[in-house]
Amino acid sequence: MSQQKEGPDNGVLIKLVDNYKQMERNLVGELNFRVQHQLTLGSFREDVWKEMFEQMIPRKFSIEQSVFIIDSTGRVSKEVDLAIFDEQYTPYIFRYGRMKYIPIEAVAVVVQCKSTNVVEEKLEEWTDSIDKLNTVSKSIVRMASDVVCTGFEAKLEAVESQASATTGKPSTQTATRPIKILCSTTSAVTQVKGLFDILIHPKGEQLRIVLPNEAESLDWWYEQLNHYGAAHKGISIKKADEALTKVKLSDYRVAVPEDCHSEVSLLSLTFQLNQLLMLINNPILFPHLAYVGLFQGAIKE
Repeated sequence: MSQQKEGPDNGVLIKLVDNYKQMERNLVGELNFRVQHQLTLGSFREDVWKEMFEQMIPRKFSIEQSVFIIDSTGRVSKEVDLAIFDEQYTPYIFRYGRMKYIPIEAVAVVVQCKSTNVVEEKLEEWTDSIDKLNTVSKSIVRMASDVVCTGFEAKLEAVESQASATTGKPSTQTATRPIKILCSTTSAVTQVKGLFDILIHPKGEQLRIVLPNEAESLDWWYEQLNHYGAAHKGISIKKADEALTKVKLSDYRVAVPEDCHSEVSLLSLTFQLNQLLMLINNPILFPHLAYVGLFQGAIKE
């Protein structure tokens, strides 16, 4: 008897694709839902977007609504509709009643949710308040084989030569920034594509996912997310291989080539966003001394 060649179970895969398409139709239907009270409508749509992200990101991340991001110099962002952050190394010490302040070192994604009032000037102010926040890599932590002290050099310029006490390799995260996402119910979001990494809006029964820089390689994204800011430009971290320079985010779209109508947008977004999250993987280790100094300075005044 001839043995059948094993291969993917296309029947199961098609069912999974159909499920994603149905989820997408349901999501778009909820986003287009109309209620009379505008404040209630805005909160409702935020909940819809939050549920979408909860379905696609790993459980290691938490999602909070209506938060402020803070850094160790005392800068505070404008209100962030949704923040996706990792609490693994970061104490959640900045909560006062319903007011939530999350340290920038823990934040992986910031999401702004808009309906039809997409005003570029306002959104630029919002993204600018995020971009001005600085992560600090000055930390002391027990790793598997030793206690590692990072960021204690006298000058920022020395960051390239920072070495782990155990590996002797330069730090792979000198300064991080969050992935910036704009979710809206209008296609007008494409007018502000220069301000965000990912833009999402309904189109028909589907979601349209726009990544202005998806043609860039993963190497470009790696440098953007892990070595952010003028002080860290030009820092070169040796990669394991050349794959990062060859793979682009556009490669992660689930669609038949040359047929944009075949795309399963929600599945594409799942793969693209999670690939970016895996490029940063872990948050910067929490710089306790930097925040101690922040509070000490406030007490002195």
